[in-house]
Amino acid sequence: MKILFVLTSHDELGDTGKKTGFWIEEFAAPYYTLLDKGAEITVATPKGGQAPIDPSSDTEDAQTKDTKRYKQDNVAQDTINHTKILAEVDASDFDAIFYPGGHGPLWDLANDATSIKLIETFNEQSKPVAFVCHAPAALKDVKGTDGQPLVKGKKVTGFTNSEEAAVQLTEVVPFLVEDMLQENGGIYSKKEDWAAYAIQDGNLITGQNPASSELVAEKILAALK
Repeated sequence: MKILFVLTSHDELGDTGKKTGFWIEEFAAPYYTLLDKGAEITVATPKGGQAPIDPSSDTEDAQTKDTKRYKQDNVAQDTINHTKILAEVDASDFDAIFYPGGHGPLWDLANDATSIKLIETFNEQSKPVAFVCHAPAALKDVKGTDGQPLVKGKKVTGFTNSEEAAVQLTEVVPFLVEDMLQENGGIYSKKEDWAAYAIQDGNLITGQNPASSELVAEKILAALK
């Protein structure tokens, strides 16, 4: 199993002067779930090099068994510090693609032509395309093989409007994931705020929030069997 993880390169939280990036737990839980099953994982970002970690995901109360393992794992940290450049990866080298969240993807991956093309290529090749939390933002301009939005008519989930309100960033983010998925014709569903929830429709796998990241990884594994 060769799996491509795509992380954000964006580290500015709108005009707040605060930093953002990817959410450690949403990388770490799927990374170890897949790694421990023998997956070979490559990590890429639009700019390559060091992927920015969202400081909010690095606080004491945000730690999980997987983030603690990451903190002790020099190989994983080295991977994050030296990501490949997204434009230099080839979809045919991988069996699945996975996007961890954090707020960063709302600014860069949502509009990144290379990322959009990559997702479309994986989809054309009928390979799993998976996203968690804010990462479905990367689907905003992605088209399916029919030229319609990829999510149109598909069951999807992602970070909810009420969860965005709870973290007080509704007015900061460029768009709301829940709204965008619905505007693109996705059949959006969710559980209560912060509950673990992931859904699969064909080769498209989406998870609602950080708590859902392991569920997404398990669906990737099941899809590759």
